[in-house]
Amino acid sequence: MAGNNASTCTTPKILITQPRPDSDKSPYFELARKYSVELEFFPFIRLEGIPSKEFRKQKIDIALYSAVIFTSRHAIDHFFRTCEEMKVSVSQDTKYFCITEAVALYLQKFILYRKRKVFYGADGTNKSLFDVINKHKENEKFLYPCSENQQDNEIINWLKTNKCEFATPFMYRTISNDVKHILTKTEYEVICFFTPSGVKSLLENFPRYKQNGTKIGAFGNNTSKAIEEAGLTLHIKAPAPETPSMVAALEKYFNSGKK
Repeated sequence: MAGNNASTCTTPKILITQPRPDSDKSPYFELARKYSVELEFFPFIRLEGIPSKEFRKQKIDIALYSAVIFTSRHAIDHFFRTCEEMKVSVSQDTKYFCITEAVALYLQKFILYRKRKVFYGADGTNKSLFDVINKHKENEKFLYPCSENQQDNEIINWLKTNKCEFATPFMYRTISNDVKHILTKTEYEVICFFTPSGVKSLLENFPRYKQNGTKIGAFGNNTSKAIEEAGLTLHIKAPAPETPSMVAALEKYFNSGKK
């Protein structure tokens, strides 16, 4: 049953609520070898693009905005998909503000990276993103593409407080996957979440979910907040100065004797 005490497990099992990495060279697999743990990957959510016909109802003219804020690769995918569907030509002068360097580098899939103005936060926190935006926000009009059912209110409030002109176009929506079979067939020592929607999916599948000894990890402040608001106990948190990734946070957890 979901949330059973993981102490009965012989080999520690870790559930990563994301798709399995494409490359065998992923640091997750190195972690599994190093600490003799078993990893299972299963996405708790899936994303569905909002069609251009539906997007038009929001009455947001993408071409009028000079800067875009990206907090995920998904947002980048759906931004450029929407632009292509609506035949919007993105200006060569558009500035891009990304939550992390990894998200910023993903832009190379869609743009000539060196010729554009791309900025990213130093440590993956909203604060570091705000610091970067603050240096370049004069005369900019910001787009913050996000999910229909998940926006970062901290980012929106910061844009309002700093009197930035902005719009939050909904370009995709998050749908919970059925994860009942995953959590009923296996007892996990650790379950790692990466979005508030992943936490929501857990509670939709198991409205009365109890941890019963299962440790929970979170990537991102909003995910951590969602876990705490759900009345669950958070044990593993990233990013942080010493643990910039979930792999690093898990490694710290194992090295600390799983306290």
